[in-house]
Amino acid sequence: MVRSRLIPAVAALFAVACTDPSTAVISDALDPSLDVTAAATTQVVMSNLNSPRGLTFGPDGSLYVVESGAPVINGPCATVVRGQNCYSGTGSISRLKKGVQERIVTGLPSILNPAIPDIAGPQHVAFQGTGNMYITIGWGGAPAARSQLGSFSAGFGSLMLVKPNGKREVVADISAYEHSNNPDSGFVDSNPYGLLVEAGRQFVTDAGGNSLFEISPSGNLSLLATFPRIAVPSGPFNPPFAFSEAVPTLVRRGPDGALYVSTLTGVPFRPGAATIFRVAPGNAPQAYATGFTQVTAIEWGPDGSLYVLQYASAPFFGGPGSLIRLKDNVRTTIIATLTKPTGLAIGKDGAFYVAQNHAVPGAGEVLRIVP
Repeated sequence: MVRSRLIPAVAALFAVACTDPSTAVISDALDPSLDVTAAATTQVVMSNLNSPRGLTFGPDGSLYVVESGAPVINGPCATVVRGQNCYSGTGSISRLKKGVQERIVTGLPSILNPAIPDIAGPQHVAFQGTGNMYITIGWGGAPAARSQLGSFSAGFGSLMLVKPNGKREVVADISAYEHSNNPDSGFVDSNPYGLLVEAGRQFVTDAGGNSLFEISPSGNLSLLATFPRIAVPSGPFNPPFAFSEAVPTLVRRGPDGALYVSTLTGVPFRPGAATIFRVAPGNAPQAYATGFTQVTAIEWGPDGSLYVLQYASAPFFGGPGSLIRLKDNVRTTIIATLTKPTGLAIGKDGAFYVAQNHAVPGAGEVLRIVP
């Protein structure tokens, strides 16, 4: 079996009638009559970013974006399945405050895998209270391989807290759970990615481990869900790929109180293969909406619409990305010309903010999109 994790160098939702989100599935009906394209204007509001990923608005109203790092090696390397994860330490957080862009946190754990190439490090950011900044730190490999980095291994595969005074600490070692438990019984691989912060707890997706966790105030991990592999139909990709992994990306609280988790899907990254799952306490994940392509982020709008960010539109990350709105069983393509988008936030001004173009270090940017 080929196990695929989220590749950082990382469009269609067709809806049918849906009245009860706990049971109904919005599926890919392949009906272009349900696809409505809206006109949108775009403006670059942040630029020169190093591999941007997730973004969020902070309690001060500023926009914060994660930068996974630059393609430089500043330490030892660890052998993983696909090459070597070499310490870079160039992860950072940038802020847009009153129109001024500034890199406010630097030196966060990050790695460069030259063979892929692949940059992994800070993945998502969220705030609790007025200053506590939580960050997921990726890894992209077997958790045990981290030890090959020696003292440089600190923080990889974890949920990290940056306090208002700048002090950093690991809140929970997500990759250690994968190493000891391997909850989905697949290839042992870990890449903490998505993040949701609520009062007294956090939720993290492990894109490599195909799992979703809740983290208590004491740092204890509770496994909430694992996500199933996807059969690849016979054709151009099967063989060699009989299955692809779910690869959970972002987690968000829905208007019905349940958690919703988007998926990228693994190799061969087939169009229409990605699913958004609904996770309710004590129940296995249920497919809420299917027919997506390589989803990196989701957000619920104030009107109850679900907004879906798609990384690409063709197998193996080919074609442009897009932003889709699902409302009243109709999907609307807000924009379909994005370049490898990874992060999504909705501003109080009603505009969408999208991080994109992270595959070219230093060329990442954040767009403000007005439908």
